[in-house]
Amino acid sequence: MRITITGKNIELTDGLKEAVEERLSKLEKYFAPETEVHVTLSVEKERQKIEVTIPVKGSVIRAEQVSNDMYVSIEVVEETIERQLKKYRKKIVTKQQNVDKFFAQEYLSKEDDDEDDEEIRIIRSKRFGIKPMYPEDACVQMELLGHDFFVFLNAETEEVNVVYKRKGNTYGLIEPEF
Repeated sequence: MRITITGKNIELTDGLKEAVEERLSKLEKYFAPETEVHVTLSVEKERQKIEVTIPVKGSVIRAEQVSNDMYVSIEVVEETIERQLKKYRKKIVTKQQNVDKFFAQEYLSKEDDDEDDEEIRIIRSKRFGIKPMYPEDACVQMELLGHDFFVFLNAETEEVNVVYKRKGNTYGLIEPEF
């Protein structure tokens, strides 16, 4: 694995870099040596945050952890990624073709563990009409419904978009990228 570490509002000390590399090296058993791993360490007020992104064919494995101690965040984010890999191994292997350049052969050929492979079940499906509206109107509609997100047809771009609530009483907009 090739680990790239960047920092935002934090000095990347040798100790932090070593902690990240040492902890994430435990994931090497899952990935091929040329797999890219992007790590971003950041500090906002008292929050010590680590984000790990591992792009693989057609997917992204991502985990983020926040605590008041960066070393704790580093430790927990590695455990989160390992849990994700164990849980979704069967789906990764069966759904993706040519994934062997991203994952270690031992990981791909490992026998199924029934206890780690939980089935994803969609228990409810909803259909609704989408009418064109502006993002600001979609935010108002979302608030009126009491939801955390709202799917709508953007009147400006004629594309399906999503608005969502963010911390600090702000909103986000998700637009498709082609």
